[in-house]
Amino acid sequence: MTSTTSQQELFRFLEDRFACAQACTECARACAVRASLVDPDGTEEQELVRRKGVMCAEVCDATCRVLSEQNQVDESAIRAQLEWCRQVCLESAHVFDACPGAEDSAAAGRACARACDDFLATLR
Repeated sequence: MTSTTSQQELFRFLEDRFACAQACTECARACAVRASLVDPDGTEEQELVRRKGVMCAEVCDATCRVLSEQNQVDESAIRAQLEWCRQVCLESAHVFDACPGAEDSAAAGRACARACDDFLATLR
């Protein structure tokens, strides 16, 4: 019974890790696209959208790379990266909410934050 439980926990851990990496990849793509659509000489609000999009894409990309490492990063570092990613995604989604046409990017940020939460739950 213990080995089955351990196997089930391992499968859930790996599934959640993979789902989180996929969500990070999708969020990074959506945020990079959103940032590229903003005029670099635009208003202060547009500049905020561009900066948040770039930052979110970079954090999600870094998180995906951390998640793809095979046992070379300790759990506390993974936890810190996931918490940072979650926070940046939520902040970006909030900024995108105020930007017409950025609904998909906001949704991707929220989905990524949920995936980070789900994976964090397997680490506790």
